[in-house]
Amino acid sequence: MADLTVMPTARAVDPLLREVIGDTLRDARKRQGRTLKEVAGEAGVSVTYLSEVERGQKEASSEVVAAVTRALGGSMIDLLTEMTVRIAPQVPAGVGAESAALHAVA
Repeated sequence: MADLTVMPTARAVDPLLREVIGDTLRDARKRQGRTLKEVAGEAGVSVTYLSEVERGQKEASSEVVAAVTRALGGSMIDLLTEMTVRIAPQVPAGVGAESAALHAVA
């Protein structure tokens, strides 16, 4: 991690982690044609809370994120991979190959 280059201008465009998590979970749920109520029930969270997580308004714990991901039939690896793909194109030009993956999930 010592080689990680922080690009000050990149912070202005980087999405918040809670927003990427929420967007990814919501898109997965909608692709499956499932309701908030169905997924929230399986994950053991309230519909209101899941809705707030999906909209990026709540910082969900890793336990909640894992439970929702499992309720959607996925794993944390699946979630992290999809999130990386979503934000990888936003890596600023000039970021080295070694740090591009770290920057993409930062």
